[in-house]
Amino acid sequence: MKKLLYSLFIIILIAAIGCKGKGTEKKDLQSAADTTAVADTGFTGIKKMMSGQYVVSEITFKNGVRHGLMKSFYQTGEVRTTWWYENGLKQDSSRFYYTQGEVYRTTPYKNDTVDGIQKQFYRTKKVRAKMGWSKGMRTQFMEEFDANGKLIGGYPQIVANIKDQYATNGTYRIDLELSDKSKFVYFYLGEFTDGRFDTTRCKLLTKDIGTAGIVLKKSGTPGPNYVSVIASIRTPLLNRYLSSKKIDLPYNDLK
Repeated sequence: MKKLLYSLFIIILIAAIGCKGKGTEKKDLQSAADTTAVADTGFTGIKKMMSGQYVVSEITFKNGVRHGLMKSFYQTGEVRTTWWYENGLKQDSSRFYYTQGEVYRTTPYKNDTVDGIQKQFYRTKKVRAKMGWSKGMRTQFMEEFDANGKLIGGYPQIVANIKDQYATNGTYRIDLELSDKSKFVYFYLGEFTDGRFDTTRCKLLTKDIGTAGIVLKKSGTPGPNYVSVIASIRTPLLNRYLSSKKIDLPYNDLK
């Protein structure tokens, strides 16, 4: 009799554990369903992004993708910037505005990449500057104008001072500076790639100290007969004027 009662107890206990397991599994499945990321709803319309009580931006969507006009705003409510999107990519020209509403800068985009002539304007709507871009990189083209519309010129040039000690210790040093001794310059070792300033292919030497040095050494193996340098010079209008210089080498094994 005792064995029979013990067996019944074991059977009831197992059944109870099984029921509890099923209930827990059901809750776990419900919890997982509640935390699953909701798929994109394909929203079409304008979404406003807020920071406290201020509208930061308005973004136009079509089927869940940016498509149409996007605006950002100053805290005072005036439009700060505008972009035009097509299927999630920036196209046409973006615009940056003064707080009073005049256009300060237009930037051309092709498939989300800056490409074309970027322009800056005075509040009088006169052109302040033009800068060339190609495939997201600056080109050497730049023009700046004063408030009366006169073209600004006279930018400083790269000066290379040579210290030739090839015969004594096998070194050839090139010290770089600007013709006006300005410190507001980044010096790079390298050259333009298809007319573009590709900083991934140029080596930054120094920035904003006004000078840079290149030390080449006798290698005993043939090397290039020149070095190229680029100076990214800050202008009084706070733009970047790009100047380049090719420096011929008197020896063919300097590296």
